[in-house]
Amino acid sequence: MLEKQIKTLQESFFDRQSTYNIKKRIDYLKKLKKILNEKSEHIFDALYKDLKKSDFEAFTSETMLVNKELDIMIRNLKKWSKPKRIPSSLINFPSKDYLIPEPYGNVLMISPWNYPFQLSLTPLIGAVAAGNTVVLKPSESAPNTSKIINEIIDTVFPEEWVKVIEGDANTAKNLLKQKWDYIFYTGSTRVGKFVAKAAAENLTPTTLELGGKSPCIVESTASINKTAKRIVWGKFINCGQTCIAPDYILVEKKIKKILIKKIIKEIEIAFTKEIKNSKDYGRIIHKNHLEKLIKSLKNQKIIYGGINDKKDLYLSPTIVDEPNLDSELMQEEIFGPILPIISYESNDRIFKIIKNLEKPLAFYIFSKNKSFINLMLNKFSFGGGVVNDTLIQFANINLPFGGIGASGMGAYHGKHSFKLFSHFKPVVKRSFLFDLPQRFAPYPKSIKFLKFLLNKL
Repeated sequence: MLEKQIKTLQESFFDRQSTYNIKKRIDYLKKLKKILNEKSEHIFDALYKDLKKSDFEAFTSETMLVNKELDIMIRNLKKWSKPKRIPSSLINFPSKDYLIPEPYGNVLMISPWNYPFQLSLTPLIGAVAAGNTVVLKPSESAPNTSKIINEIIDTVFPEEWVKVIEGDANTAKNLLKQKWDYIFYTGSTRVGKFVAKAAAENLTPTTLELGGKSPCIVESTASINKTAKRIVWGKFINCGQTCIAPDYILVEKKIKKILIKKIIKEIEIAFTKEIKNSKDYGRIIHKNHLEKLIKSLKNQKIIYGGINDKKDLYLSPTIVDEPNLDSELMQEEIFGPILPIISYESNDRIFKIIKNLEKPLAFYIFSKNKSFINLMLNKFSFGGGVVNDTLIQFANINLPFGGIGASGMGAYHGKHSFKLFSHFKPVVKRSFLFDLPQRFAPYPKSIKFLKFLLNKL
């Protein structure tokens, strides 16, 4: 079995500490960056074939972010990899205390199809920078991107360090049967539960990057024109197939009609009225997902869009008015170009709707009212939030990206990736010069001196 053979090769490679040399890691990351730049047109072509992504969208949401991750790792890896001196305790005097970063070992990564290049390479870069070996299982639903990733990794790394294994769900199941030192999964909550269960069999530390129903609250003081423009961009980029896209809108009732009007206007500015012919509007990944989206629209009040072409995997930007909160549309993450709009007149209505759902990966507020903004930010738990825009939290490499509760566990990007894939080993180095005599048996009959000493430390 290929999965087992590769795992054995990588175990041996790691046991020889072949990944421990920092300069070697940096050299390979530089080589990866060089090959990515050389293959950029092939990457764009693959993303177009899989998702009909334009070159601009492929660059801004995929390759640019990967290059930013490489740059920060190459620039900072020497500094991050050094043992960090920690203040020592007087109880251990004299001593020197350290945190020493070390790699976990053999890492398994399973990546998704919606941003198949970026969500494969970004965590992989962090794991390699931290000194781990990696087996990457990309999504079979984006076969062209999977193929180019395989070619790039095969060109850059020896397979005993990093290896791409392509295949379907059975391949993923076979990989999960192996014992890993760390598992990193990006995808649906449903599959995430399966991954977590498999990891638990061996008590394997796991990062789950999932999703959920990310709310977008629009309060009446918001700038409606800019709000509509930023919502349309965040919702319909990649044809709505973004884990941090606004999943539904909660809008103050008195501005609902004007917001809907502005959103429709912005959709047609972005993609023209002939949306299907727009080079900037993508397609649904495969027929099964398209049919699931179409089914979720049954018995809903569609006030814009709803047009589909199954042969072309096309679903137009769609606005649904006041969906039933118990419907499938409002119980599961949509992951497509469907935007439910729900009105509210009181904060209690907002609280009730959001609290009835699992903790979301993203949280968006459009408002100029500082007290309202602070109330919402403090009231709810979420993976990451933005005030007066959408998606941009992902672009700041200095911010950790990850979920909470049902939307995931663990966070990465930049320095946070290095931390995620490293075990910080605490080490105390003591001198032979001095020992507190009361430490050893036979112990003093009274503990008064010990209490006095501890109070002074």
